Amino acid sequence: MGRVVKYPRNRRGRRRRRLPYLIYRLLPIVIILGMTAAANFVERGWAFVSSKVPSITTSSATAADQTLVGPATVIDGDTIEIAGQRIRFNGIDAPESAQRCQSTSGKSYACGRDAANVLDKFLAASRPTSCRFVDWDQYGRFVGKCARADGQSVQEWLVANGNAVDWPRYSNGGFAALEASARAARRGVWQGEFQKPWDWRAAQRDQIAPSEVIQSPSFAIVGQSAACNVKGNISRKGKRIYHVPGQKFYDRTKISEPKGERWFCSEDEARAAGWRAARR
Repeated sequence: MGRVVKYPRNRRGRRRRRLPYLIYRLLPIVIILGMTAAANFVERGWAFVSSKVPSITTSSATAADQTLVGPATVIDGDTIEIAGQRIRFNGIDAPESAQRCQSTSGKSYACGRDAANVLDKFLAASRPTSCRFVDWDQYGRFVGKCARADGQSVQEWLVANGNAVDWPRYSNGGFAALEASARAARRGVWQGEFQKPWDWRAAQRDQIAPSEVIQSPSFAIVGQSAACNVKGNISRKGKRIYHVPGQKFYDRTKISEPKGERWFCSEDEARAAGWRAARR
C-alpha cells in the first residue's frame, strides 16, 4: 500500500471560496445605493459643464467656457439661481421687484413683479437653463449669457418682449435693435411710461429719508420711507433675509431697527449690505 500524504488544511480557503458569494449577495445593495445617489444628483438638477467648478470669488473664474446648467429659480426679472449660485443676465436690465410702471391708460402697475413672473413661465417651458460665464459682478454674482434647453437666448427674448431693456454700459448695444423693435410695437414696459431700471435705482437712493414715526393711541411704530419698501429682516438663527412686496411673508414681516433690521430702497442695495432674498 502506497504512502498516504496529508497536506496541511488551508484555513483561509473557506473565506476565499465564500468571497464571490458575498459579492453576489451584496451586489444588489451596491446597485440600489448607486441608483439612489444618481437620483439625488439628478433631482438637484445641475452640473457644471467645465473641467473646473468656479468658486464665488472673483479671482478664480476667468475662462469663458464655464457653464452652469440646471432648473432655474427666478429671483427677479434679470436674475436667477441654479443650484444655489446667483446668476445675473449679461447686458440687460429688467425692472426691479418693487418698481412700478404706467400702462397705456396711465394706470400704475407692478412691472418688476410682472417681469419676474413672465421670466419664470418662459424658463419653465423648456428646461434646463444653461448660463455661460462672462464675469463676476460687485455682488459676487455669476454674470452669464443664458439660454433655455431649446437654445433660445433668455436675454434676447426678454428685451424683444419688452420685459427688459438693453444696458449699453455692459452690452455695447448688443440688444439695441431688439429694444427698438419692442418699443415700436409697444410691448411690455414700452406700452406706457417707465424709468430705465438703473435710473429708478438711482432715484431710490436719492430719495432715502429718515424713518418716520407713526403715532397711534398706545404706541409708536417706526415706519419706512415710501420709496424704500424692501424689508431687511434678521431670522432667529441670525440670517439676514430681505423681502419685497408681493412675496408670501412680506406683510407678516416686521422690522425692528434696534435689532439691526432695516429698510432698503432696492434689492441691489440689500444684497450689497449682505442680505439675501427670501425664498418665498
